[in-house]
Amino acid sequence: MNTIFQAASDSPLPLARTLEQTVEACLVRTAEALSNAGAAADHEIFEALARVRESQLEGPPLEILETLARVTGHDEERLGLAVHQFSDAIAATLNPIPPTIPFAGKLIAPSAFYEAFDAIHKLGKALLTPVIFAEDTDAIGTASVNPIAAAIVGEEILYSVSKRFGIRPFITVARMEYESWAFLCRKHFEL
Repeated sequence: MNTIFQAASDSPLPLARTLEQTVEACLVRTAEALSNAGAAADHEIFEALARVRESQLEGPPLEILETLARVTGHDEERLGLAVHQFSDAIAATLNPIPPTIPFAGKLIAPSAFYEAFDAIHKLGKALLTPVIFAEDTDAIGTASVNPIAAAIVGEEILYSVSKRFGIRPFITVARMEYESWAFLCRKHFEL
């Protein structure tokens, strides 16, 4: 496993870690998956990582796959295709492979869930990963162009709901195409 993108602390991070730790863990896992899949050159991944880390400090947040597509020279017209290819490369490293949901952009924002779990809303905004549905606290879905970000938000939801209510919800982790993802991020996170 490639560890050149390792976070400052290489010890495993527990769930319910800080927002900053969770974002960094996501960035490191994503960068390693991109590198291991040969999706881009390491120097391009480093540049994308630097830009995303800077955006976390200065705002608004950037998504590493979209940033990498820009770093590798893709213009606006081809950005969606490049992001999808990076998403496919990462998804191929996961088991099971998160499916792409073409209708995710049509789903209604789960405002009541976000109100009840403000920390999840903040994490979703930082990782640009919307909750695409929340059937009470029994079944909840996350989706992003970055399947690692969607999985991490799903893990944090599972932990938070379990801790608060003593139940383990059914969590769905999915991917979205670029245009739907951009639309939902604007809608859910007011970006």
